[in-house]
Amino acid sequence: MVSAIAEPNVILCMSDDQGWGDTGYNGHPHLKTPHLDQMSREGVTFSRFYSAAAMCSPTRASCYTGRNPYRFGVTFAMKGMLEPGEIPLSTVLKQQGYTTGHFGKWHLGTLSKKKGDQKRWGAFAGNPERYYCPPWERDVDVCFVTESKVPTWDPLIDPGPVKGKAPPAEAASKPYGNAYFTGPGQTVTENTRGDDSRVLMDRALPFIQGAVKNKQPFLAVIWFHTPHSPVVGGPEYRRMYADQAEPAQHYYACITAMDAQLGRLRATLKGLGVDGNTMLWFCSDNGPARQGSPRHVGSPGGLSGYKLAIREGGIRVPGLLVWPALVKEPRTITAPCVTSDYFPTILDALGLPLPKDRVYDGISLLPLIRGERDTRDKSIGFLNKDGNESVWMEDRYKLVVTRKKTSLYDIPADAAEKKDLSDTLPEVKARMQAGLERWKAGVMEALKRVPR
Repeated sequence: MVSAIAEPNVILCMSDDQGWGDTGYNGHPHLKTPHLDQMSREGVTFSRFYSAAAMCSPTRASCYTGRNPYRFGVTFAMKGMLEPGEIPLSTVLKQQGYTTGHFGKWHLGTLSKKKGDQKRWGAFAGNPERYYCPPWERDVDVCFVTESKVPTWDPLIDPGPVKGKAPPAEAASKPYGNAYFTGPGQTVTENTRGDDSRVLMDRALPFIQGAVKNKQPFLAVIWFHTPHSPVVGGPEYRRMYADQAEPAQHYYACITAMDAQLGRLRATLKGLGVDGNTMLWFCSDNGPARQGSPRHVGSPGGLSGYKLAIREGGIRVPGLLVWPALVKEPRTITAPCVTSDYFPTILDALGLPLPKDRVYDGISLLPLIRGERDTRDKSIGFLNKDGNESVWMEDRYKLVVTRKKTSLYDIPADAAEKKDLSDTLPEVKARMQAGLERWKAGVMEALKRVPR
């Protein structure tokens, strides 16, 4: 264990369906993300940062627990929750005197036990009482959350058709169907017009300001809805992309609007004098939605695959950390890192041991961040499609197992996964298969014990 840094503030920012290529610093030819680019120039850029799953809810579960989400039943969007037996990051930090807040998408359980009051489907729609798991029951002090997606502009209003034609006039007064909750049965409608990322930040910043005023360390989880569908860009930001086709205007506009709020967040932290000892993380929850979906022109940046696929394009996402107290010079980490690493890294920064009664899939990234090592000392496992697809990731090699075949790729040399090395490196394949099978057996056994 390394020496703890005195009570660092923690901010976990996450976009929704933003591809690895959907940033300026990763080389997008059109998209303007000046604040993300600045974070990359000043802090840690993870060139191989992975979401723990190829979709939203499971990845989010990994952030709060440090564990692969299959271990406790979060295997798909709106399927599973933070089970009572899990130890979320909010609980650990609250026990250390932190105040905790969550703003934006929740997606880790229902916010109401009633049926039909959200745009639910799957397990959440069929049994909202069983999956009732709001953040205020997981040691989150201040909430401004939705159960799932909302439009990226005027988030509580139905935008109408978003493909190839303007919304109908009556859309201006038709509710979208989701709500912003602040507590049990408490929803908010005021100050919810315009850019959704701004709506979120208007709630997150007062929470941070209040914590600083009270001289209390804080955890702020800010999970943007951008650029998940319905993709709607505001007029000001669409004008920045007037030379692009209509779908791209909206997609790029909402990401640039989100980027502006990250700049606003950083300016506020600096103004409060707490930017130095604040860990500000940013990533996406999975790769971009497949192009052809309404207004989705997201880029995996030359990687193969999209959201829902365990190819690189489905799970490799933008990853950044700014923390001036520890990261005084910009650096790039090329070792694979994953959202399950948040929990162990933050506890390590506080000098806290991991609870001994459970298996963790993430590791502390502090040795990598400090420059004490440049490789990862623990493989990363991924599961998809109820465990019928799986990945075992090492520093160099990636084993991909599906129902049809088993493939092996040298990711640093072949990020696009074009050359299967299974036949040329049989010993590597066999070794990685054995590691994957051991890990998967433990995860799937834990999944069997989750109440249905």
